[in-house]
Amino acid sequence: MTRSEAQGRLVGHAPVSVIDIGSNSVRLVVYEGLSRAPVVLFNEKVLCGLGKGLALTGRMDDEGVRRALMTLRRFRALSDQAQATQVHVLATAAAREAENGPDFIRDAEAILGCEIEVLSGEREALYSAYGVIGGFHDPDGIAGDLGGGSLELIDIKGHACGKGITLPLGGLRLSEQAGGSLEKATAFAKKQVKKSAALLSAGEGRTFYAVGGTWRNIAKLHMEITHYPLHMMQGYELPLQEILNFLNEVIASKDSKDPAWQAVSKNRRSLLPFGAIAMREVLEVMKPAKIAFSAQGVREGYLYSLLSETDKAADPLLVAADELAVLRARSPEHARELADWTGRTVPVFGIDETEEERRYRQAACLLADISWRAHPDYRGLQALNVIAHSSFVSITHPGRAFIALANYYRFEGLNDNGTTQSLADMAGPRLLELAKLLGGLLRVVYLFSASMPGVVDHLRFRVSENPDLDLEFVVPHEYCDFAGERLEGRLQQLAKLTGKRLAFIFE
Repeated sequence: MTRSEAQGRLVGHAPVSVIDIGSNSVRLVVYEGLSRAPVVLFNEKVLCGLGKGLALTGRMDDEGVRRALMTLRRFRALSDQAQATQVHVLATAAAREAENGPDFIRDAEAILGCEIEVLSGEREALYSAYGVIGGFHDPDGIAGDLGGGSLELIDIKGHACGKGITLPLGGLRLSEQAGGSLEKATAFAKKQVKKSAALLSAGEGRTFYAVGGTWRNIAKLHMEITHYPLHMMQGYELPLQEILNFLNEVIASKDSKDPAWQAVSKNRRSLLPFGAIAMREVLEVMKPAKIAFSAQGVREGYLYSLLSETDKAADPLLVAADELAVLRARSPEHARELADWTGRTVPVFGIDETEEERRYRQAACLLADISWRAHPDYRGLQALNVIAHSSFVSITHPGRAFIALANYYRFEGLNDNGTTQSLADMAGPRLLELAKLLGGLLRVVYLFSASMPGVVDHLRFRVSENPDLDLEFVVPHEYCDFAGERLEGRLQQLAKLTGKRLAFIFE
């Protein structure tokens, strides 16, 4: 591998390339390395339309085959240019079902110089499930992966998943099967979905995890139309009735001239109503409590399957936050100290954290110094933007808002303004309260420790026996020289926020 002076990438991570040959698109993604929190180095997609006409002819489209082989030649060159040490190639519905599929695979393997794994429907569902497991914390529900040629469904609970099934309901295939008729597409989808009723009925009251480009574009359209403030697909959630109402609107396409539709690529727009039909029929049988959209799918699920059991068990949010601290903080060690110290401190302020809140607090501490190189007037805003818009997984949108706000408050003070209002609304009262508490604590200890390790572990809050105080910030005598007016001011800001009488005690 060519050595580089760049320090914006993690040491010891060797790039890994995954090529996904789908019924509608062929995509290359080069990842920074094999990791619990994979980061994309390079991403390119070409809509080749391999599955065009497959439902009617039983063959992959000749022009699609020509374009796909040409695309694969480029993707092999790009993988080599990116210095990928491994190239994994997956093929899905069109390649496995078409009469000319074996010939295409043979030609593709000759171009790529490696073996292509043609996924069975069950295997494709399994990798989709792994993608959801890799992207959501303790998932519980049914994952549906809608491609151009097929729909895979599989039950997931925690790190376990059931047996997957595949239905011929891909957006491209459904459109062609119905001859472009929405009524025929609905009737066909209803008939197919009934075959999976036993699986889907087990998902009632749980979560439906939506995977696949067409469904992500439905979510993107919903965000545009509702002016949702955070354009982050991973973890975007909607209650059942709201998404059903919206799907009916998409199917009718009455508002397709609305500028919001321009957020969806022209190539995807025509397939949205058919993707909406497939989703609606699944949801009406399943009756989940909510739907959550996943940015991770088969490719990420395949990489997840290659990890060691130890790596699979790691929390991808904390892995990603720690990696970003390594890349951008003054001292990752100090950030880790804060994650431990705040865990010991928040109970003293009467806070009983949930497991989810604990994870978010730890991540917020790991990310608390990533904007230190910015101008002092903009460090809070940069932290807010980087965290709110980073490709973290295993986190809800309110959780993302909490982490971003905690670090904004850590730099800018504990008051809200127009910059933060949309995220504050997203976080909700409980997480907003915790974000301000954490921000207030970080404002004190960062100033105390000069943002360097070795001091924080020696500091603690305790309940005071002094009737004029509630809590004491206990500092060992050897650190008495750290005392100062500015530090006292920060402590009193925290006192005002929490409504507790606070004071430094040196002993």
